[in-house]
Amino acid sequence: MFSCNKASFFVKLRLEKIKPFLEMRKLILLLILGLSQAFADNFVYVIKIEGTINPATAEYISSSIRKAAEEGAECLIIELDTPGGLLESTRTIVKAILGAEIPVVVFVYPSGARAGSAGVFITLSAHIAAMAPGTNIGAAHPVGIGGMGDTSKVMEQKITNDAAAFVRTIAEKRNRNVKWAERAVRESISSTETEALKDSVIDLIARDLKDLLDKIDGKIVKIDSREKVLKTKDANVKFVEMNWRERLLALISDPNIAYILLLLGIYGILFELYNPGSIFPGVIGAICLILAFYSLQALPINYAGLALIILGIILLILEIKIVSHGLLTVGGAISLLLGSIMLINSPFELMQISLTVIITAVALTVLFFLFAIGMALKAQQRRPTTGKEALIGEVGIALTQFSPSKDGWATGQVRVHGEIWRAISRDKIEPNEEIVVRGVEGLTLKVEKVDRKE
Repeated sequence: MFSCNKASFFVKLRLEKIKPFLEMRKLILLLILGLSQAFADNFVYVIKIEGTINPATAEYISSSIRKAAEEGAECLIIELDTPGGLLESTRTIVKAILGAEIPVVVFVYPSGARAGSAGVFITLSAHIAAMAPGTNIGAAHPVGIGGMGDTSKVMEQKITNDAAAFVRTIAEKRNRNVKWAERAVRESISSTETEALKDSVIDLIARDLKDLLDKIDGKIVKIDSREKVLKTKDANVKFVEMNWRERLLALISDPNIAYILLLLGIYGILFELYNPGSIFPGVIGAICLILAFYSLQALPINYAGLALIILGIILLILEIKIVSHGLLTVGGAISLLLGSIMLINSPFELMQISLTVIITAVALTVLFFLFAIGMALKAQQRRPTTGKEALIGEVGIALTQFSPSKDGWATGQVRVHGEIWRAISRDKIEPNEEIVVRGVEGLTLKVEKVDRKE
């Protein structure tokens, strides 16, 4: 009994001695886990938006916001440099930013960049708005939105009022300068980064991305009913690129690509119509037309320009069928050229079709109609060289004697194109006499003597 109590006493004594070491080890493990967790959360996502705002841009920003939220990023930073773009795509982006579950920072960067037109709406909607030195923001008056056919003052006023109400709502939501935002829409005013900061349009000015991360560190951002303290100092930066679908949408949203797809679609369909059964040109043409229509519906289209393009193609087709001594060709080329120039109704150079692309496309189109389709029509008018129809009018040699029977028809054999045929005729034909084929009934030829007087 004594020995058992003694052993128990020594075990307890040993445990008491090592207990501080166990507690210390536990604390160290907890500290390591806490630091690793903090380090794992300490990263930001960055995307770059350059060029016009279009459906591809809207999808890219929206998907990046969702991805950053799902992976627990501190925030999403949008490096912005845009002259503007489509209002509907801008609304989609603003809706995604306002409803984001993580802070969204819009950074007008690098020096020389601008947040024009649609860029104003996007910048104002951010939880934190920043600009780099040498940048500007403003000139948000809506121009040629969505390919509106009605350009009257009444319609223009309706669009402007709608855009002004939209930008006021955004500015009020983010506690920014509402008057400046409305003037940017109605009067197209623009401000430098220092003026924008002074007028409470943006929150800060940063030299570069690192400077931005240092300056927004510790800022409190309100997301719905909760607040988040940003921890961005020395945070890991992860750049998010467009996926293949977004890159494809961006590619076909380019006005030059949309224009080329439209012409290729027309080429393919017409070639299939003039050469039924080709299949491949028709399939490719249909695909190109569908892609072109998708692109054009997302661009500010001038329907007068589209009508001129169609008229030009019709005139080129008529040139093939009607002898106009080149007048229809000249008219078609001019109509196609003017229509191509007028097709995209946008003040932004990036949303217009390149003049080099237009001239090249018009020249190739004229050549296509004059030569390719012209050759196809001539081929259709040419007398067949194969099949039964090809035998009619051909000259051959009688192999046997043709003697008239009671029904008025004589039968015999002839050689035509090196082949022996059964033949009938109303003439009396001797062997080795030349005959001409006048008709085909099944595998029997109707023939006459070559020297027969008609």
